[in-house]
Amino acid sequence: MDNLTLYHGSTKVVERPELGIGNPKNDYGLGFYCTENPELAKEWASTEKSDGFANHYELILDGLQILRLNTKPYHILNWLSILLKNRTFVLSQGLPSDAKEYLLNHFLPDYEPYDLIVGYRADDSYFAFANAFLNNTISLEQLRKAMMLGNLGEQVVLKSERAFAQLHFIESIPVDSSQYYPKRMARDRQAREDFQNQKTMATASDAIYMIDILRQNWNNDDPRL
Repeated sequence: MDNLTLYHGSTKVVERPELGIGNPKNDYGLGFYCTENPELAKEWASTEKSDGFANHYELILDGLQILRLNTKPYHILNWLSILLKNRTFVLSQGLPSDAKEYLLNHFLPDYEPYDLIVGYRADDSYFAFANAFLNNTISLEQLRKAMMLGNLGEQVVLKSERAFAQLHFIESIPVDSSQYYPKRMARDRQAREDFQNQKTMATASDAIYMIDILRQNWNNDDPRL
């Protein structure tokens, strides 16, 4: 029976997470968002004005259906489509709005039946990268590379009663915001700076942009993905 060690950054101790509580507009919808990295959890627990806690859990994986968005057969457009489904994007008419509709119709995986989702975490900087792709200002390859910036790693999201029932609280680790909030801001700032540097680099002549995906009618099984 496999276990997964998880951490949830919060301003409070969370001994018993409850399904149905939280923000439904998060990356993968309503769920309990965690990371396997305790240092990242400590950063996410910190705010400018308050300390927090890195809540530590063990998750029993036995019998859970897991969607791993960062492994084959899934790809970056599947992740982006789920993000578009759940997060609030302010998009102008024309290409960005058409892009959203096309991605949702062609690349949105059936993610709701899963107990657990593992994938990228769209913090503010990553959200900006996704917006840039929809607005046709960065290529598909630039978007892929952007998701590696900042070393945010993966987030693990519990989505079902079964997953919540198999999550066991271990401890809450106090987090000093004066130490971890600056780390959080520095990580985001570095990701944005690296992204701007990447944007100034020459783009390959055969680079694929959102408008190309629309014009060429790409589907989810396109070999170029």
